[in-house]
Amino acid sequence: MMEEQERQAVVDALRASEARLLKLVSGLTEEQWRFRESPERWSIAEIAEHLALQEAFVRGNVQRMLEGEAASEAQRAEVRAKEHLVADLAERRAEQKLKSRPANTPTGRLSDFDALVAELRRERAQTIAFAAETEADLRGHFFAHVAFGDLDGYQWLMVLATHMERHALQIEQVKADANWPR
Repeated sequence: MMEEQERQAVVDALRASEARLLKLVSGLTEEQWRFRESPERWSIAEIAEHLALQEAFVRGNVQRMLEGEAASEAQRAEVRAKEHLVADLAERRAEQKLKSRPANTPTGRLSDFDALVAELRRERAQTIAFAAETEADLRGHFFAHVAFGDLDGYQWLMVLATHMERHALQIEQVKADANWPR
């Protein structure tokens, strides 16, 4: 079970990262929403779609992993030692590039601004509700991160917050591009 301070920390982080991202995308024109710094970079619309997909993917995996056997104390300690990797995920964006899983790569199926923002908010609301209400042993169940290996359920919820922060930094970079449509 999560400690109350962990629960509050993850709920606060999820809310704060959502508020920051929504502020960054508010008021964008269609041209700004679809602008790409270069052909191989994602537009803000694609970033938002990726975030909605990732949110559902991670939350679903956290819920499914809870169905399995809990890990030993030794395994828990090993995974807890990765807390700093989760906490620094956004700040290490420049030096540590991560590749999205195919399931979370934007395809354009969610491209309408209003629909995509509504989907992102809906997914985040479900994650916040889960984090606020679960009594499950999140610290005792793991699944693998593409770069960090096994993380526990609490860490995965924090990853969702820091992942959104990471992409907020990416959106700021897109908006700072010399060719950004004004």
